[in-house]
Amino acid sequence: MVERVKATDEALALINKLKTIHGPLMFHQSGGCCDGSSPMCYPRDEFRIGESDVLLGELGDTPFYMSKDQYEYWKHTQLIIDVVDGRGGMFSLEGPEGKRFLTRSRVFTEVERKELQLGG
Repeated sequence: MVERVKATDEALALINKLKTIHGPLMFHQSGGCCDGSSPMCYPRDEFRIGESDVLLGELGDTPFYMSKDQYEYWKHTQLIIDVVDGRGGMFSLEGPEGKRFLTRSRVFTEVERKELQLGG
């Protein structure tokens, strides 16, 4: 099955490090405002997910959400969560590590789009 969101090995390593510090985590793809369009990492029980959020998948065992409105713009792309040096979103957990999560993307192929449609 085609994944709507996946992570690089470097991102998975940072996620695992953050889990040892903070416990279970979750991501929400920011839509702008204060933190640009960064993937934001939070302790799982400290961010409320609502009916206006879409679960895109999991990075390891860490769920990744995006708002429905934003999903309409991104639904044709696969999100690839990566890590780079520097400061990210001020509310995201990776900031003190001197790293930041970064969303890269690529457009799904026609075959992948059909597979996603069949899979719901």
